[in-house]
Amino acid sequence: MMVTLNDARRVIAAAETKAQEIGQPSNIAVVDAGGNLVAFARMDKAWMGSIDIAINKAFTARAFDISTEKLGELSQPGGQFFGILASNHGRVMIFAGGVPLRKGDEIVGAIGVSGGMKDQDIALAEAGARAF
Repeated sequence: MMVTLNDARRVIAAAETKAQEIGQPSNIAVVDAGGNLVAFARMDKAWMGSIDIAINKAFTARAFDISTEKLGELSQPGGQFFGILASNHGRVMIFAGGVPLRKGDEIVGAIGVSGGMKDQDIALAEAGARAF
């Protein structure tokens, strides 16, 4: 099982639709099982500084098979993953907006969204994941 380009386009389209509904232009990335970028979209007026963040949120969600929101909670001082931010050559993102993509019980990729507030990024990522 894999994330095809058509899958990634469908995921991005769903996230874009949600972004338009809430009025928050964003950067949206989809990665495959190996954490490799399959597709990316930068909506008009989305922050340029969020491009890498979106891609790295998708990478992180796949690399650790956990939402970046949950990883962020677990990586606070005293948490079991405190310090994880320094791993993987700085690619680990602990901001909400990265969600694994599943086919059945298997994680085959992830979506990463950046450009809004925490709840906005989560809403877009979850909309994309549902479309998968």
